[in-house]
Amino acid sequence: MSQVAVITGGAGGMGLATAKIIGRDHTLVLCDVRQERLAAATATLAGAGITAAAVNCDVTDRQAVSGLFAAATELGTLASVIHTAGVSPSMGDADYVMRTNACGTVNVNEVFYETAGAGAAIVNVASMAAHMLPEEMIPTAQFPLALKDENAFLAEMASACSIAPEEARSGLAYALSKSFVKWYSTSQAERFNGRGLRIVSVSPGSIDTEMGRLEEQAGAGAMVADAAVPRWGKPEEMAALLAFCASTAAGYLTGTDILSDGGVIASMKERARIAAEND
Repeated sequence: MSQVAVITGGAGGMGLATAKIIGRDHTLVLCDVRQERLAAATATLAGAGITAAAVNCDVTDRQAVSGLFAAATELGTLASVIHTAGVSPSMGDADYVMRTNACGTVNVNEVFYETAGAGAAIVNVASMAAHMLPEEMIPTAQFPLALKDENAFLAEMASACSIAPEEARSGLAYALSKSFVKWYSTSQAERFNGRGLRIVSVSPGSIDTEMGRLEEQAGAGAMVADAAVPRWGKPEEMAALLAFCASTAAGYLTGTDILSDGGVIASMKERARIAAEND
């Protein structure tokens, strides 16, 4: 049977770039919440000789996610999922950001867990923002609520964001939601392994995509200038990493997060160390 790869958020940015790689040797299913972008993406891929099935799906809706996976498994054996669907702070309020990034990740991963057979892999997209917050600001003890009671989880996350001024809460929600993605991808590895499944997260830095550029004036531009590699990352660079993590070549890779940020976090930590030494 065909080996099927699902890409959420597959209609643009890193998702579409990844589709151009994975679609070479997999039956491809693209998921996005915007139908017009899905149509444009499948046309772009067709121009490159890649056929993709398009499924309009809101990842915050568990039933819709179940439908996405049902459509995928009708096409063959589910080999991998690249979960790039998510939103940035400029795209909505704190609740919307948390619901999309954290609860959407739970929905996609839990349905993957229920559906996929041994040998399949899921790659989640976190963010370098997950590496920036002090540990004491991350309500990790409340993260498991997301698997049991979504409303209770969202209430706890809203409380965690309330320490910030109203205008800064979507940014904090983004960092916390991506911290959740990173936590989930490590904490659930043993459970996934029990079914022969791999789970990994990748934390991109500032990537030159439509969504990435939305945050250019909100601090991402300055971080790019200060990075060890002082430029925006290319979606194709992230796509190569995401495709590798999902491939059989990465069969020993699970339960970890890969930071690919042009050295931003490394630079920040070293500068902080030097500043502390000089105080």
